[in-house]
Amino acid sequence: MLVLLGCLPGLVAAFVLALCARGAERSAAARFDRPVPVRPATHRAPRPHILPRSVWLGTAGRTQPPPRYDDKVVAVFLHHTDSPNAYDCAAAPEIIRRLYAGQIGARKWDDIGYNFIVDRCGTIYEGRAGGTDRPVTGAHTQGFNHRSAGIAALGTFTAGATVPKAMTDAIAALAAWKLGLADVDPRSLVHLVSSNSLSRYKAGTTALLPALAGHMDGFMTSCPGAALTARLPEIREKAARLQGRSVTARLIAIP
Repeated sequence: MLVLLGCLPGLVAAFVLALCARGAERSAAARFDRPVPVRPATHRAPRPHILPRSVWLGTAGRTQPPPRYDDKVVAVFLHHTDSPNAYDCAAAPEIIRRLYAGQIGARKWDDIGYNFIVDRCGTIYEGRAGGTDRPVTGAHTQGFNHRSAGIAALGTFTAGATVPKAMTDAIAALAAWKLGLADVDPRSLVHLVSSNSLSRYKAGTTALLPALAGHMDGFMTSCPGAALTARLPEIREKAARLQGRSVTARLIAIP
């Protein structure tokens, strides 16, 4: 009896240790059985080289109101500038400066309307002020300037015009990066709310538009021209590949 009493504390300790070990095993098993939340993959593309607006603006700028911003960019509208095609790329800054002068002059805008301009050699220029990586509200697609960015191809790309590969490659890279900041597939459809009844949609209407659209998708125009519009499908696909997306298009609509 005395021997048993002497062993009792050790037996109790062993029993307690066994219970703890079993509890730890159950806890570990429960932890592994519990479904682990899967974070959605993000698809971002590298930022292409973008020349600052000071390259084309020089001393021609004027005092203007502070830039306006949206919460994010979920769509890109492609334009052409309706200017001559046979220019030397070294002259692109001067051409952009003339576009700027016309828009702030005759049109009385506070700045150039496009967020970006791409020349025939594939050089990308910052357009509207406010920061290339920020969701700057542009003045490029009446009714759909909010939550979108405007990219203008420098030239005229109506039917029969040659669209340089360097230009389309640069547009794809720029769209891939800009849409990737909000994880938007360039091949998807997005919801945008019209803010102006002069667009293709009455003000207040929620329109379902391509994430990488032509100007004509939002406004009654032939811009960006038949030749450049015909290249949009391949530009979307290249932009999606640059984001690291699979071949299968993501056709879901982005809110």
